[in-house]
This record gives sequence, C-alpha cells and structure tokens, in this order.
Amino acid sequence: MSRPATGTTSIALTPRQLWTRARGAALVLALVIIGGIVLATMRSTGSHGALDPRSADPHGSRAVAELLKARGVTITLATTLDEATAATDTASTLLVTAPDLLTDTQQSTLRRTITGTAGRTVLLGAGHPSLPTLAPDVTSATSTPVENRAPSCTLEAANRAGSVDLGGERYLTVPGADACYPSDGLPSLVRIPGPDATDTVLLGSPDILYNNRLDQQGNASLALQLLGSRPHLVWYLPSLSDTSAVDAPDDDTTGNFLALIPSGWLWGTLQLAVAALLAAIWRGRRLGPLVTERLPVALRASETTEGRARLYRKANARDRAATVLRTATRSRIAPALGVPSQDAHSPERLLPALSARLPETTADPRNLLFGPTPADDTTLIRLADQLDALEREVRTS
Repeated sequence: MSRPATGTTSIALTPRQLWTRARGAALVLALVIIGGIVLATMRSTGSHGALDPRSADPHGSRAVAELLKARGVTITLATTLDEATAATDTASTLLVTAPDLLTDTQQSTLRRTITGTAGRTVLLGAGHPSLPTLAPDVTSATSTPVENRAPSCTLEAANRAGSVDLGGERYLTVPGADACYPSDGLPSLVRIPGPDATDTVLLGSPDILYNNRLDQQGNASLALQLLGSRPHLVWYLPSLSDTSAVDAPDDDTTGNFLALIPSGWLWGTLQLAVAALLAAIWRGRRLGPLVTERLPVALRASETTEGRARLYRKANARDRAATVLRTATRSRIAPALGVPSQDAHSPERLLPALSARLPETTADPRNLLFGPTPADDTTLIRLADQLDALEREVRTS
C-alpha cells in the first residue's frame, strides 16, 4: 500500500508579513537617518565646534584667531595633551578651552607644563574639577549668568578693554592676584602672577572669544590682550581622541564623555526612550481572562471519532492510532479490575490484575495492551477488534 504524502503546516511569518509589520518602523528610521545626514551636511561647512579657531559658527573663535594672526601671533591648534605640551614654551601662551574635561592624570601633566615652560596660561571656565590641580591657590564659587561688567580692578589689560561680557565661574582669590569683573564681590577674571614673567589667567566664561560676541563692548580688546601678549599661542582643544585620557583607568572618563555631549541630545534621547516605552505599552499584547464560547453546532461523538480516524489514516499514523486505542482500553478496564486510574497504564499493576480476572483467556494481554505498532492497516483493525473483545470479556467475567 502506498504511503500518502505527509506535511506540516508552518506558523512562521512569511517575508511579506514581516515586511508589512516592519515597514512603518523602517520608514521612520529611514527618515531619521536621512534627516540627520541632511542636518550634518548643512552644518558641516566652516563649522568645527565651539571655541575652535577654525570655526565660523556663532560659538566658534575664527574671528579672534584671524585678528591675532594679523597682529603677528602664530597659532598652534592642539587637540591632544602631547601636542599641547610639546608646542608650549616660555615664549608662548597656552589657552586651555575646557580644563574641567581633563582627567586627573592629564591635569597633573598640564600643571607641570604650566609651572615649567608656559609663559602665560589662560584657563576658560575652570571650576571645582580642575582648580585644585591647575590653580591650587584659587577656589571656585557659585557661577553667575554672562552679562556686561566693568573691570573694577587695577589690571592694565582690563582697564584698557573696559566693560566686557563675562560671567560663569566666580573665584575666591589669594593676596597678590588681580581680581577683575566682580559680581557680588567675587571676580570672574583672575590673574595669578608667577615667577619671572609667567602668569595664569582664569576666565569664568569663554564668551568674549565667541564670533557673535567679539564685536561687542570691549570683548575683542580683552581677548587680544590676554591671548596676544606672546608671539606664539597654543590653542588646546581637549578631544575624545586623546589617548592620554584612556591611559588613566582610575579617572572618571565617563563623566567627561557625557560632559562633551550637548544637553539637547541628552534630553532628546530621554524623550525618545519615554516615547518608545509608551509605544511598547500601547502595542503590547494584553491577555484577559479566558472566555467560554458556545460552539455554533453540536457534533456527535461518532463523527468526531470518524474525523480523527480519517486524519490518522491520511497521515499514515498507525502508531498514534494504536496508542489511542490501547490507552482508552486500559483506562476503561482498570476500574473493573480494581486498579486505580493512575496505575492503569502500568504493566506491573494492570497485567497481574487482568490475569487474575481472566486466567483462561486465549489472548496475550501484554501484546494487546502494551505491544508494538501494527505493521499495516489490516493489523491495526485486528488490534481494535481484539481490544474490544478483551474489554467485553473483562466486563462479563
């Protein structure tokens, strides 16, 4: 007898179904990527970041760099600590644009450069993270907004510049230091004289170096005097590519990295995370309690049995059909033999009870109830007849 073809029904999603479900998210992702590329392209021309002497952006510093070059000052742009220390000597000014972003190891190295080789050092916005190392004699106080302030000090450069836009960090100074542009008695510009002609200048905020503020008040005059007092200017922009920050495993480089990320990106990421969570809750599968449902039609048990039999025959599942027949027979005869229902399928408990009830039966109970799979349909039908006869014999004995 030929074996009919067998098959299984797959419940896996087809590629078309996967695309239908994912195309909305893919479209949104594509729009975000395209928008980011377009925005980056539009902003890339002439833009190299805040306080970058190459940048023509409002917060860039290309304007002051060009004025310094016109006055004969050579500018060396350094993005790593090694470049900054190698280019600094006693005839140069070292400008550190973000001292608080430096690790402890970097600050210690920079401090040795300041005390050993730098003619003048200008620190922009130095606060609690960097002052103890780079300017140990000065303490940072509460910061204030940037506003127009008068010099109110004897520093010659400040008096020539007059009022400037300054704010940010305020400092508690030491005797002998020049303290200018105060707010509530605390200065935003401090000059600490060093040995010979060296000094360190602390600026509470970098606004006087921005392109969009350079032409206001006395900002340009003060910037040119502070940065142009020596023939060489080393413009140090700390960057993430600096390997000297990676070589210090004990430093809090994670905080430094987060400080380099604009606050708008952090808030945008938080908003996207909240939106994704709300979307997951909205689209999530919500399972309620089981609901009983009345069948549209009532099927007779015989029709159900015939239907299952046809399915077994179509799948050529004689093993499954034989198992169902034997299991049903054992379950029905076990109570008549005094065997508990949980032991109905145990040969050690069922067969001795059956032999005691039918000692002279000609059938082999073990082969009938726990035997092998029938080899063909004829053997399966014979098995069903023998099981039926055995059950009648048990009930009539």
